[in-house]
Amino acid sequence: MDNPVALASSGRAAQLEAFSRLLDILDELREKCPWDRKQTMESLRHLTIEETYELSDAILKNDMPEVKKELGDVMLHLVFYAKIASEQGHFDLAQVLQAQCDKLVFRHPHIYGDATADTEEQVKKNWETLKLREGNKSVLGGVPGSLPSMVKAMRIQEKARGVGFDWENADQVWEKVEEELAEFKAEFNKPTLTEEEKKRATAELGDVFFSLINFARFLDLNPEEALERTNLKFIQRFQYLERAAAQQGLALNEMTLAQMDVYWNEAKKEDNQN
Repeated sequence: MDNPVALASSGRAAQLEAFSRLLDILDELREKCPWDRKQTMESLRHLTIEETYELSDAILKNDMPEVKKELGDVMLHLVFYAKIASEQGHFDLAQVLQAQCDKLVFRHPHIYGDATADTEEQVKKNWETLKLREGNKSVLGGVPGSLPSMVKAMRIQEKARGVGFDWENADQVWEKVEEELAEFKAEFNKPTLTEEEKKRATAELGDVFFSLINFARFLDLNPEEALERTNLKFIQRFQYLERAAAQQGLALNEMTLAQMDVYWNEAKKEDNQN
């Protein structure tokens, strides 16, 4: 039987060798390739966002070969940023990694110190306290402004919970959801809205979404993932509808809703069988 320790050592050696190879290749590309040579942090930024979303898509689809590919793309971008910073004399990759290691040790005193944290909630509370000691002026200061709104709402709520500002149970949150929905429906359930009503409706709709995200959090559900899975499901069903209609020589814009519903229901049955 193989020795697990030996396998782990071999694996670590292979990982370090591969990482070193990536650094060598990037050094050479940065020197010799016109495209790689002209890249800046600003020019890479939107590409990094795109790669991150592609990784997210692969994870949701549980496509491990694609996850492997996208992880490589993201890894390249991270190394690229460190390379550019090193060229400009700001910091190098070693400093990035050492700083991250130091932060991990500092934020896990229950592992590397004498603090106690036996539950996930205790760990999160410790984190928020330690972040304030690091110089953060607000518990919510670490939430990136450019996050998608649904993810941002989730992170805001999680951070507030980390310092004890939260509902006591899920029933209270659901009551808030129903309250917000009732207010929204009562005031804005009409065919058309004035511009002023649209502004107020937008604010009230935001409250509905925020309370629903809160309820999802209490159920330990990720609302961003839930919505994205529904998006993917809709795309799959709609594309089935398009293919089925095309096979019958039909154009969607010439079909009745009843005709389209036939293929839509077929698509739902196919989903249930899978």
